[in-house]
Amino acid sequence: AARMFLRLLSGVRWRMTNLKWRGLTCSQRSTSNTAEPHPVALPAQAQVVICGGGIIGTSVAYHLSKMGWKDIVLLEQGRLAAGSTRFCAGIVSTARPVSLELKMADYSNKLYEQLEQETGVNTGYVKTGSISLAQTQDRLISLKRIASSLKVMGIPCEIITPKQAAQLHPLINIHDLVGAMYVPEDALVSSANVSLALATAASRNGVQIHERTSVSHVSIHKGRVTGVETDRGPIQCQYFVNCAGQWAYELGHSGEEVVNIPLHACEHFYLLTHPLKEPLASNLPTVVDPDGRIYIRNWQGGILSGGFEKNPKPLFTEGRNQLEIQNLQEDWDHFEPLLSALLRRMPDLEALQIMQLVNCPESFTPDMRCIMGESPTVRGYFVLAGMNSAGLSYGGGAGKYLAEWMVNGYPSENVWPLDLKRFGSLQSSRTFLRHRVMEVMPLMCDLKVPRWDFQTGRQLRTSPLYDRLDAQGARWMEKHGFERVKYFVPPGKDLLDLDRSKTFYKPDWFDIVGAEVKCCKEAVCVIDMSSFTKFEISSTGNQALESLQYLFSNDLDVPVGHVVHTGMLNEKGGYENDCSIARLSKRSFFMISPTDQQVHCWAWLKSHLPNDSNLTMEDVTWKYTALNLIGPRAVDVLSELSYAPMTAEHFPSLFCKEMSVGYANGIRVMSITHTGEPGFVLYIPIEYALHVYNEVMNMGQKYGIRNAGYYALRSLRIEKFFAFWGQDLDAFTTPMECGREFQVKLEKGMQFVGQEALLEQKQNGVYKRFTMFILEDHDTDTDLWPWWGEPIFRNGRYVGKTTSSAYSYTLERHVCLGFVQHFDEKTGEELVVTTDFINQGDYEIDIAGQRFQAKAKLYPFSSLFTQRRRKDEVELSSYQRE
Repeated sequence: AARMFLRLLSGVRWRMTNLKWRGLTCSQRSTSNTAEPHPVALPAQAQVVICGGGIIGTSVAYHLSKMGWKDIVLLEQGRLAAGSTRFCAGIVSTARPVSLELKMADYSNKLYEQLEQETGVNTGYVKTGSISLAQTQDRLISLKRIASSLKVMGIPCEIITPKQAAQLHPLINIHDLVGAMYVPEDALVSSANVSLALATAASRNGVQIHERTSVSHVSIHKGRVTGVETDRGPIQCQYFVNCAGQWAYELGHSGEEVVNIPLHACEHFYLLTHPLKEPLASNLPTVVDPDGRIYIRNWQGGILSGGFEKNPKPLFTEGRNQLEIQNLQEDWDHFEPLLSALLRRMPDLEALQIMQLVNCPESFTPDMRCIMGESPTVRGYFVLAGMNSAGLSYGGGAGKYLAEWMVNGYPSENVWPLDLKRFGSLQSSRTFLRHRVMEVMPLMCDLKVPRWDFQTGRQLRTSPLYDRLDAQGARWMEKHGFERVKYFVPPGKDLLDLDRSKTFYKPDWFDIVGAEVKCCKEAVCVIDMSSFTKFEISSTGNQALESLQYLFSNDLDVPVGHVVHTGMLNEKGGYENDCSIARLSKRSFFMISPTDQQVHCWAWLKSHLPNDSNLTMEDVTWKYTALNLIGPRAVDVLSELSYAPMTAEHFPSLFCKEMSVGYANGIRVMSITHTGEPGFVLYIPIEYALHVYNEVMNMGQKYGIRNAGYYALRSLRIEKFFAFWGQDLDAFTTPMECGREFQVKLEKGMQFVGQEALLEQKQNGVYKRFTMFILEDHDTDTDLWPWWGEPIFRNGRYVGKTTSSAYSYTLERHVCLGFVQHFDEKTGEELVVTTDFINQGDYEIDIAGQRFQAKAKLYPFSSLFTQRRRKDEVELSSYQRE
């Protein structure tokens, strides 16, 4: 029985005779890793070579062939579906907190449902539904937030009582439950059969599939894929897709140029039981108990139950000599906490006979999201891997998006949260990955309240001021590996208490951030913003200006010393980057971009700038510390430190000048704060950073200076209706849709990327508009807070989601930013969104199922709810540092 459990688990008929690819590969199927005869030779060339024959690789092949690409070769080092896919628990769940992952899972579910009819391969698809349990009120809130997203996407879902959960699944012990979420259309499938069905369809569409064929090397010439080397000979190709699962990391390092794919495997345990005396019905809902860290599904009349323990066991997979993943060693002591949780949830199972404890490897990524997209360093090298134990749920949708990306140049959804380019090489350290996945795996079940932070792999990239700021009470978060300050804890506050203040309601840092915001508005604050990406682009002639004019939407032919806010657009007019560019000289430009743009922006510019030895680009992020001086008194502090007038007459807005500050020369000072408040950003060579910071703080004493963090900046920029890339703006958002027409040079007769798309929008109108909402009947102290991703309703109809939100200490209300769309009530067709459509609607924001009235604006609110700030001299005594 023990030997047979894998075959029982997958239900795969390995000796299928109707598969076209069978004749192309080996004549015999065996669990042995020894070489087998290959009747058909590999092709000498192909358009696409896919490495990996699991659910992910076969999904990519299936969708590419559906989109018309036929010259495709799929290589599997063992047998199809014999890797992680073979061990998959077979659960297809759409209950995902991230909208993009939810869409992928929903597409996968619909694809698998019709796959058997399309291919004739039995996939074992059964629509069982799922029940997610909540043992705490916070868990129930998180489920309600997910339920809100599911409902507006048309996925049936309801929040139910513990008694209703017990009616759906009679074995559940409900004594400690406060509620649950029921998703009736979730399903169970045989993952290996789904993979074989996808392979069958792909093969019928012309895809060649070769088993027992290992890829040893990816050939690269002039930064582009040219072919692969296998143990059966070379194949020339234009595109290579790495779907190698837990081996993707090593395969990425085997090429002539390294492609970093940051993932790491951990052991994943689940048990299989013999059938109950009264076998469980095949359509019994799957149970997910995240507070107990377990999942439970029916399996051939018994159960399959696994989970995500608090102390996972990472696996180092050095080399790729294990062709097919075998069941790893049992470890009952390690599994005991999960077994105890299972018996607490279903006590009637105590006498049930266990068939086997399965231990299989699962790959996890540093941020719990899968890795998708083209390598930033090698053109034509695509990756889809690191599924974080959700390969079956995401496989269909992820394969579809990657195929669209390869065929069309971009997917049909914004996939930036999954893009390989969100990582840098720093996240590919083996030590970092080993430590991070030990944190990531438990987080699969941990309650993720807003603004939680990873604890491992920290202090990797820091400003020169890190120790100084830390000693003054800085609380840290991490972005792209860079430590950034959230806020500063005043002396006397309980640091431990603040660390535990993670909640969906009003957080304990509320008053701390409020004081920082107040200081920014009435005195002066300093925010260390060194993490921002910084490039210098220069040329010997006009090459830099000419190239940048074509790649950026705003006019960069401005006088030396001026700063231009501009977008780097794609052909559809969407934002690939949103940045500020200072013209340092006639032939030199200084570009400031968001922190997580460092890899993406570099790759985009490298692929679009001409190959000209007279044109140079340098990443100078590490060379400069950036201090943001925000507030009306910033001008006084900087004037005294530089012995130069800094008033608007002498230093106008969006101006850049090299100055001396204290003893330090060569400080690039820009009159911009990224918040809408007055002030300056100082770009300081790192060797001067501590000196300049000390000078600024000492001089600012009499002006009430204090440190501030990114939470204050967030509140300031949102109340001023400032959109940030990666939160509000993305590759599917155009300047016309977010009120930035004035930052586009449409009337100047100059060509630039995205121009045609913007001209079309200008003529025909836009189908979504960036809108600001202020909550009107929301109690900050007692109601749930909006964070991001909340559904927006207009006249009772769903019209979009929020992209970011914050409490405005000026308006004394919550402010949400988001996009409003207009759909025809009968046909669902997208319609143009006009100013009247925005202004004439009654709006509500849905926070975990509760709707709050909101007022919509297309321009920033004035101070509607508080007295106007005094224009006279403010009293500074309250700002003096203790």
